[in-house]
Amino acid sequence: MEQLIKNNRISLAGFVITFLGAVLFSTKAIIIKVAFAHSAISALTLLTLRMIFSLPFYTVAAVVAARNQENEPLTRSQWTWVVVLGLFGYYLSSLFDFMGLQWVSAGLERLILFLYPTFAVLINGFYFKQKISGLQWIALLLTYAGIGLAFAGELQLDTGGENFYWGVFLIFCCAVTYSIYIAGSGHIIPSVGAGRFTAYAMIAATAGIFLHFLFAGNFGVLREAAGSAWIYGLLLAIFATVIPSFLISLGMKKIGSNNVAIISGIGPVSTILQAYWILGEEIFLEQIVGTMLVVAGVLLIGWKTTR
Repeated sequence: MEQLIKNNRISLAGFVITFLGAVLFSTKAIIIKVAFAHSAISALTLLTLRMIFSLPFYTVAAVVAARNQENEPLTRSQWTWVVVLGLFGYYLSSLFDFMGLQWVSAGLERLILFLYPTFAVLINGFYFKQKISGLQWIALLLTYAGIGLAFAGELQLDTGGENFYWGVFLIFCCAVTYSIYIAGSGHIIPSVGAGRFTAYAMIAATAGIFLHFLFAGNFGVLREAAGSAWIYGLLLAIFATVIPSFLISLGMKKIGSNNVAIISGIGPVSTILQAYWILGEEIFLEQIVGTMLVVAGVLLIGWKTTR
């Protein structure tokens, strides 16, 4: 009986940890939108500040992983996979996301990004030749119908002109590049290890972002925006990147990846509510129904994949 109670407490702790991690992840779009509204900072500069503050944490994780004697040295092929996937998952996808949020609402951004599991299923099906079941096809239809409905409702509001569609395209590219990272990491992590892969991939992406800023960024902006912009970068790094990443990892250890995927379905809902309370974004019926369809489709994919 005592063991059962102990297990229930662990499950409750796993739920709370995962829930908090998912909610913190969902604050990313909110912080970015607030930063754009209250400072004259570019997407590239804000992304660079985020990685400046995040890098020390992942560097420590990489050093710890490298010193672990149980880990075998990576082969040249494994290093190539880690670097390429890191550039797709944390450099390109983050850049597309930050740029797109200049013209797309936080609620719509989160819904489009939540399509990445469906893209990962398609990549695994067509590139890695994994069979897509009938239930997964239904899930795909649900998610795309939900996005279409929410998008149609968004068009009834202020679309922000031509830049709105450009922003939607950029967020869509973010979901695609991140799904490439997810699909590829599923094949490389078993041989490399999750912690080592994440740390090395993040460092590779940070190098890409720093090089991009070196050639295209404005160093004067970093000096001039030493106040609020740096604070937004710090908030993005600590509360929307580092802390939730560790919370999600801890949650997976306690309750498993499938339960984490299910609980993470709170992400789009959390973003929409925060956008309403903090940014004043309107909540409309099409958005609510579309969100329900998207979450249902993603949960179906996660349930079928686990089975």
